[in-house]
Amino acid sequence: MIILLGFSSSSHKINIGNNYFVEFTEAINVNKENTQLITKENNGAKYFLDEKSDFLISLNQEFYFKKEIAQLKIEYNGQEIIFNGTPQIIVKGLPKGEQEIIITGLDINGDLANTTKLKFSTIEITPLFKNDAIAIGFLLLLLAIIFYTSNHKSFSGFYKFVPALLLCYFLPAILNSLHIISGEYSRLYFISSRYLLPASLVLLCLSIDLKEIIKLGPKALIMFFAGTVGIVIGGPIALMIVGGLFPEWLGADATEVWRGLATVAGSWIGGGANQTAMKEIFETPNALFSKMIVVDVLVANVWMAFLLYGAGINKSINKKLKADDSSIEGLKEKMQSFVASIARIPTTSDLIIIAGIGVGGAGLSHILSELVAPFFSGMKATLANYGLTSLTSGFFWLIVFSTIIGVVLSFTKLKSYEGAGASKMGSLFLYVLVAAIGTHMDLKAVAESPILFAIGGIWMLIHALFLILIAFIIKAPFFFVAVGSQANVGGAASAPVVASAFHPSLAPVGVLLAVLGYAVGTGAAWLCAVLMQNII
Repeated sequence: MIILLGFSSSSHKINIGNNYFVEFTEAINVNKENTQLITKENNGAKYFLDEKSDFLISLNQEFYFKKEIAQLKIEYNGQEIIFNGTPQIIVKGLPKGEQEIIITGLDINGDLANTTKLKFSTIEITPLFKNDAIAIGFLLLLLAIIFYTSNHKSFSGFYKFVPALLLCYFLPAILNSLHIISGEYSRLYFISSRYLLPASLVLLCLSIDLKEIIKLGPKALIMFFAGTVGIVIGGPIALMIVGGLFPEWLGADATEVWRGLATVAGSWIGGGANQTAMKEIFETPNALFSKMIVVDVLVANVWMAFLLYGAGINKSINKKLKADDSSIEGLKEKMQSFVASIARIPTTSDLIIIAGIGVGGAGLSHILSELVAPFFSGMKATLANYGLTSLTSGFFWLIVFSTIIGVVLSFTKLKSYEGAGASKMGSLFLYVLVAAIGTHMDLKAVAESPILFAIGGIWMLIHALFLILIAFIIKAPFFFVAVGSQANVGGAASAPVVASAFHPSLAPVGVLLAVLGYAVGTGAAWLCAVLMQNII
């Protein structure tokens, strides 16, 4: 028997924070031309709020005919309302972000008759171009312009201060911020991270020298864990600073903010799987979670921009840190000598074989991931007890297997294809990924929730200062600072990007540390969340 906590009404508003309401209303004489249709069959769909702001919930006939339904219970953002009968329902005032509406049919006794879950995304503004073919055209054109000008004498002064890789990241962000294209709507990031990134890792690992990487010493691990500690302590300190000095800034959501920040901690230490785990563990409301995704992406991307810029001036930074980067320079020189010794002008056959190695390796990684991830998914509850929910993520295994395949192939004769440009093709794939990551950065988003961005900014500053302090103490070069940080904050999608900004041969270091981030992410994020909970 279900106890009805709501009440019957033809219209009801749900407060999702800061006096913002979402209204659910019985639909009478529906004009479908003025509404967008939400159905179970459309789960995962994306809607633009500026096209039509009202949404009509449409349930299939099977939902109603299993049992006689007397009431509909609507669950949204952790709250419930009840409608008598089986009316069509209009939803008004949805905010942008990830949405989840659970609809339960109750019989005349209040017992469960049927239930369904609607999951979809809402985007605030329709971009000028929605076609991904146009979007990828813009991105590749920008990359071409950047690389053409970066090799032109007329622009040498400009690129002396602004790294080309930073522009590859920042210019697509401008296109997204101006709503010329939409990173939220486009599938370019998904395609780049799931297809191009694994292929890139295979090709970049093809020429890997494990002995030389091992010679880099323990500083890489020390800086990675320093980055983790910086995130764990940074969240509570940032929340304490803002909450203590300006408690009114947090508004009505003050007691809930830490739940949202817990998901940011999960993302900044482990990645998407750890972020989802934090959302479930601490029951973060969907409306708050959507805001935190924006904070997570924007703050992390701004920090990545600083790291890319730092990669361009890392020699001067190393002097200030009094760091010995001889091991890194030694690896770079050895790789350059190796490539020079086997370099040749690539033929069409060479390029096709290189593409086959990279894309074929990525395909094999997908096969292995699809075999292994479901096995661990069956043990999700047990793994959660040990903070190892990342093992259930297909993306985690995709990165692991593509790296392993590349390393294994580096012991074969296929390694000679480095001389025909294997790492160059891998770098091309990475640059496309960088541009796709940039499209998820909305430079105007800060105005929507400035206090949350203030917390995120202070948090990231503490993380950065702690890393620099440890680097200064152990005289670690900036490479370890950048990669140790990005292996935490950015994960496997962007850690190799930052590492390769120093040299393509260093990309595997970023991957290995990012995989370690997946392993410690849930436990460290949980600790961070508990500390934040005790502050509010």
